[in-house]
Amino acid sequence: MNRIVIENCAVATVDAADTEYASGHLVVAGNRIESVGAGPAPRDLPDVVRRIDGTGHLATPGLVNTHHHFYQWLTRGLAQDCNLFDWLVALYPTWARIDEEMVHAAARGSLAMMARGGVTTAMDHHYVFPRGTGDLLGAEIRAARELGVRFTAARGSMDRGASDGGLPPDFAVESTEGALTATEEAIDTHHDGGFDSMLQIAVAPCSPFSVSTELLREGAALARRKGVRLHTHGSETVEEEKFCHELFGMGPTDYFESTGWLGEDVWMAHCVHMNDADIAAFARTGTGVAHCPSSNARLAAGIARVPDLLAARVPVGLGVDGTASNESGELHTELRNALLVNRLGSHREKALTVRQALRLGTHGGARVLGRQDQIGSLEPGKLADLVLWKLDGIGHSTIADPVAALVLGAAAPVTLSLVNGEPVVADGRLLTVDEDEIARTARDEAHRLARIAADG
Repeated sequence: MNRIVIENCAVATVDAADTEYASGHLVVAGNRIESVGAGPAPRDLPDVVRRIDGTGHLATPGLVNTHHHFYQWLTRGLAQDCNLFDWLVALYPTWARIDEEMVHAAARGSLAMMARGGVTTAMDHHYVFPRGTGDLLGAEIRAARELGVRFTAARGSMDRGASDGGLPPDFAVESTEGALTATEEAIDTHHDGGFDSMLQIAVAPCSPFSVSTELLREGAALARRKGVRLHTHGSETVEEEKFCHELFGMGPTDYFESTGWLGEDVWMAHCVHMNDADIAAFARTGTGVAHCPSSNARLAAGIARVPDLLAARVPVGLGVDGTASNESGELHTELRNALLVNRLGSHREKALTVRQALRLGTHGGARVLGRQDQIGSLEPGKLADLVLWKLDGIGHSTIADPVAALVLGAAAPVTLSLVNGEPVVADGRLLTVDEDEIARTARDEAHRLARIAADG
């Protein structure tokens, strides 16, 4: 079995004990981490095909993204000064005109930006399926395979259009039966539940204001029958809270619980406006949270109670969210933003530490996706998803603590990123695809989408 050895680097394992080595090594054998420890690796290891001197670097688990909307790569920079509901109303008519070529280009752009910044496991929540526009979920899956990134594809859906009291226009939604049938087909066609899986499917009706109660209930039953995870948006804004009380007579968390949408197999995006009872319900049921600090700030949604969620032992990971509300499209910047935004809340300087921020982006995300036994920490037997960050350059060389340098400093260059033991980034460049071609194609598809939307 071929081995890759990385040594002479700082190592943050993000294991249960937060073990760190000021100068340590990792040995990767095939697609697994074989060993992690202090000092240099043994010199007599067989079948070493590459030995990397990591001096001036920090090795961490690969970052795990827990919430995204790839298609929004084509509509960045629009509706700049809107809250969530106004932003959605402004952009739904454009999003409803996407097709397979556009989604493929957008997925490649989104994945490329994340992979260059240390993401090894990506997730996407795609819920816009205009009729007759091709295999949109398949386009995303194809893009992830091209880049070599581990992927959770959340097959989303909307069946509550404007005429039924929802936010999306009627032509942007599916029928309840059609959404459930397509979701089941996606699971049967694509889901791999194995330890080494590079592709998993989740059931993901979009949100309380775009989905019927029937779709939520039947979607939960489908997911549990198939043994896959469940994902949706929850408690993102005060407007959503008001909507749920007016339509259902209860807040979002109580509504979700009434439809079977709390549990260890569920994670929700945002969860900004949660009271103590909501947090207790998530803790009691093991429901996870995808914290999206940049998007929450961009849409003025508020500050999620992450310190309180963590204190209650709620699983919490980080999410980029769609790039129409987080134009950078990067997850490593969310480490810093999560820490800074939460320190503006009631816990102030005690809200999060740099190591808690790193855990959110690695092991926390793996736990939210139900893959903590396979990824999210550097431990023998786990899958070889890891990143080597360069910290001896001008942006970081005077920050003595390497984890602080990664979290609080400028975006650190990625010298090497391995996914399943295979290099996907080296010296800041993608190895599996042509970055310039991705940029050109995405630009062309964004212009095409804008023309189609303008023509009505």
